[in-house]
Amino acid sequence: MPTDTQNFPIWSTGRRKTSVARVRMMPGTGQLLINDKSLDDYFVGHVRAKSEATAPLNHTRTTSYDFHITVEGGGVQGQAGAIKLGLSRALVEVNPSLRPSLHKEGFLTRDPRMVERKKPGQPKARRRFQHSKR
Repeated sequence: MPTDTQNFPIWSTGRRKTSVARVRMMPGTGQLLINDKSLDDYFVGHVRAKSEATAPLNHTRTTSYDFHITVEGGGVQGQAGAIKLGLSRALVEVNPSLRPSLHKEGFLTRDPRMVERKKPGQPKARRRFQHSKR
C-alpha cells in the first residue's frame, strides 16, 4: 500500500534488553534478511524467537515489502523482541491505520525490563551470602 508521497527506504529502530535492531523497509517481495542471513539461518533452533520476531508481519499479513535488519547486542530472545518492535514501527510508518491493531496486540510497546545491577557485597543482584549465626 505505498503511496506516491511515501519516501522509501523507511528506517525504524527497535530495542529490547540490551539488543538494538535497525530495520530498513523497501517495497519488494517479502524478503526478510537479518544481518545478511535469512530468518531460518539466523534463528536456527529457536522456533519461539523466530515466531516472536515475525509476529507483526503475520498479524498484519504483510508480504509486499522487503526488510533488511541489522541487530546487535543481547541474546536470542532480546534480539527477537527488538526485531518485533522495529518491524511494528516500520509498518505503522507506512500504514498508520495498522496502529490500533498492532497496539492492541502489544507490538508497539517497548518492554522496559532490564537486568538488575549487581550490588556490592552480594554474589548477585538480590542473592546474599549465607548468614552464619556463630
